[in-house]
Amino acid sequence: MGTGRLEAFSDGVLAIILTIMVLQLKVPHDASLSGLTPLIPVFLSYVLSFVYVGIYWNNHHHMLHVTEHVDGAILWANLHLLFWLSLIPFVTGWMGENHFASAPAAVYGFVMLMAAIAYWLLQRVIIRREGHDSLLARATARDLKGKLSPVLYLIAIPMAFVQPAIAGALYVVVALVWLIPDSRIERALATRAA
Repeated sequence: MGTGRLEAFSDGVLAIILTIMVLQLKVPHDASLSGLTPLIPVFLSYVLSFVYVGIYWNNHHHMLHVTEHVDGAILWANLHLLFWLSLIPFVTGWMGENHFASAPAAVYGFVMLMAAIAYWLLQRVIIRREGHDSLLARATARDLKGKLSPVLYLIAIPMAFVQPAIAGALYVVVALVWLIPDSRIERALATRAA
């Protein structure tokens, strides 16, 4: 089967995740600008998670764009990824409401680590289905970002118990690394078209 339904379903889930996150931003009862001050940690965690979900949506779209067929293993691997991404609103709210305290910051990193692993597994399952000479396999052969991200999460998780600000900074670094669009798949598509 084609990828259309899988992509549409995933887009819908990601849209719901973003909606749930924004609904967790509570309107202050104070009409002055100072009423926004207590919301700064909540807003910062929201911005970070919004960027992460956007990065996953963008890369997921590119990956499915070069995927020709979907089977049951790909469907389950995709659901595995969506499971971890669906926990982002919870850990975002918990971390923001508790001003980046140690345990919430560590659990946030754990969810991000598991989402990264789930994305990697989805990529591997697609490559196994499409073949090691597929466009996706060639485009992702050298995956420095994909290897660096889990390492930074593994450093950040225990650092959250030492200094939560360092863990937060590492989460921002991972987001910044991925914020620059990954053009490997687009280059591979252009090469195939030429």
